[in-house]
Amino acid sequence: QVQLVESGGGLVQAGGSLRLSCAASGSIFSISFTGWHRQAPGKQREVVASITSGVSTNYADSVKGRFTISRDNAKNTVYLQMNSLKPEDTAVYYCNINGIEYSGSSNYRTFDSWGQGTQVTVSS
Repeated sequence: QVQLVESGGGLVQAGGSLRLSCAASGSIFSISFTGWHRQAPGKQREVVASITSGVSTNYADSVKGRFTISRDNAKNTVYLQMNSLKPEDTAVYYCNINGIEYSGSSNYRTFDSWGQGTQVTVSS
């Protein structure tokens, strides 16, 4: 099973920057979707940035121009660079990757894995 481990969250003042990392482990054959989601207290989880089919990036309107998603395929790691942070960016951030993994004996299966979440707190 593909597992994701996140790091990089923390407390930062408004206007500051943080970079989140999400390292994937397992027998990944291909990746269809890579995304960062966030959930603030009392709110629904939302996608803030994603890479589809390895080339197409999308951002929520609220983070456009401030956040950048990137992927290092050699390291199986996804990053979210967050600049000009605002108090409203405070949330738990989750990475999500889905695709196809090798399951042994010449078999493959789809996977949809999530990280454990990392807290980002932006003070005003």
